[in-house]
Amino acid sequence: MGGGLLVAGTTSDAGKSVVTAGICRWLVRKGVKVAPFKAQNMSLNSFVTREGAEIGRAQAMQAAAARVEPSALMNPVLLKPGSDRSSQVVLLGKPVGELSARGYFGGPGGSAPGEAQPGGSSGASLYGGRREALLGTVTECLEELRRTHDAVICEGAGSPAEINLRRTDIVNMGIARAARLPVVVVGDIDRGGVFASFFGTTALLSREDQAHIAGYMVNKFRGDVTLLEPGLAMLRDLTGRPTMGVLPFAHGLGIDEEDGLRVSMRGAVRESVVAPPHGADVLRVAVCAVPLMSNFTDVDALAAEPGVIVRFVDRPEELADADLVIVPGTRGTVKALAWLRERGLADAIARRAAEGRPVLGICGGFQLLGERIEDDVESRAGTVEGLGLLPVRVRFAREKTLARPVGEALGERVEGYEIHHGVAEVTGGDEAFVSDDQGRGLDGCRVGSVWGTHWHGALESDGFRRAFLRRVADAAGRAFVPAPDTSFAALREEQLDRLGDLIERHADTDALLRLIEGGVPAGLPFVPPGAPAHPADAPAGERPAVPAQPSDGAADTTVTAAASDAPDQSHSFEALEGGTR
Repeated sequence: MGGGLLVAGTTSDAGKSVVTAGICRWLVRKGVKVAPFKAQNMSLNSFVTREGAEIGRAQAMQAAAARVEPSALMNPVLLKPGSDRSSQVVLLGKPVGELSARGYFGGPGGSAPGEAQPGGSSGASLYGGRREALLGTVTECLEELRRTHDAVICEGAGSPAEINLRRTDIVNMGIARAARLPVVVVGDIDRGGVFASFFGTTALLSREDQAHIAGYMVNKFRGDVTLLEPGLAMLRDLTGRPTMGVLPFAHGLGIDEEDGLRVSMRGAVRESVVAPPHGADVLRVAVCAVPLMSNFTDVDALAAEPGVIVRFVDRPEELADADLVIVPGTRGTVKALAWLRERGLADAIARRAAEGRPVLGICGGFQLLGERIEDDVESRAGTVEGLGLLPVRVRFAREKTLARPVGEALGERVEGYEIHHGVAEVTGGDEAFVSDDQGRGLDGCRVGSVWGTHWHGALESDGFRRAFLRRVADAAGRAFVPAPDTSFAALREEQLDRLGDLIERHADTDALLRLIEGGVPAGLPFVPPGAPAHPADAPAGERPAVPAQPSDGAADTTVTAAASDAPDQSHSFEALEGGTR
């Protein structure tokens, strides 16, 4: 089988996704046939593969970095938050149930009270304590990728030292041990405390888990690296492990992130400087930061246009100077609708529509712009009145639509992808917004300056995006002219190349190659105290006592080996609101 490496992190958002993508791009430029892999992902930012499987969008981005077609093998388990304590489980690209955190992680009980089960599946019977089945599934997917590629670069989730979840881990040390992978731990020095994070992460792992931790990588460093070197030397003395790179802080590299809440709270798309307009005016776009926002990357292509300023908003007064308001996708259409009304945004959007000012709804945003929503699946709220801005009636089906349509819109070829339970019946309108390649309208429509479609990713089609922005500029009375040569695909490739450059120039690539080709290094020292015992959590027979290596002058102690490999989402379900990691 091909070689492999697991990129873990001291925290969520330490830079695992970016480093994984960067290593993939660096390797493929060297002629290595490489694939990305993440055993289990928690995200509302997802993508549809050509075979109709839903995976995390970060893994689709990493596949692009590796110049391979995305596959369900690359993200066998995807968790899509639906509340602060439950998530839809997508297994090998297909939804199989809605589970509470306790049910998914093997505790008593399965589904949260009152939760729907798409497809009639019982969450408890599918996942209650069946860690071996999930670990077997993800290990088989990884083995298949390793059989067909020279190398597979795996991404962990959160931190491998979340000791409350180690017993059910399949994404960090669980998969590392099952597949015998070396692990590099990434830490975000911009947050501070990176040395303590590296040491503490290692010291909280069992002896068996620590044997896979081969080194560290510092991310987002600002300043003179020579000032950091004494600390790196002390870290090596303390842990017996080298630091395999110090990556500098770089703006605009956070492509296709998993955490929509973090982006929306920042208030802007990415961190790059907005290019000057091609025409006389800029175009201002306000994106409503709805709860459980999904596929927020739909607006990235707009932000890539010179002169287009995109920001996320949550107050009605922030819509006043916007030339276009976008209501994005959401995993909770009814919840988002209530949120818009509570905050006064619904009234502000309705006033805009009455004044002929542009509004665009995408997927869940399209659904709530309609007249009526019948939802006995997602929210189980029954029939709810929509905003009434589009002649659309939506009924939620238990089967999820997963598709990669191609068609025409505004006279331009357009490609997109669909991920939704809602089935829209369009009863009128001025025109179908998007038509497939047979000329049939696909549940999108326009009324005046209000547009809606279920298609994600449509704005990445350059010709369609320019045509749409010309319509928006006309309706808004702006002398904005789309640049004729902006290629979103080319800009994405440039970003991926920048990630590859980051690894090539600032990481110890020789050391990374040795790990990928040679596997787990022998003789890595144990860092006490090791993982603490959790007798109530670990089944009998899975807690062998292992003597720790005592520090100088310390009394001998006994630590507990981590429970065997098993399913995990290394993140608390209490953090689900933004659709994370």
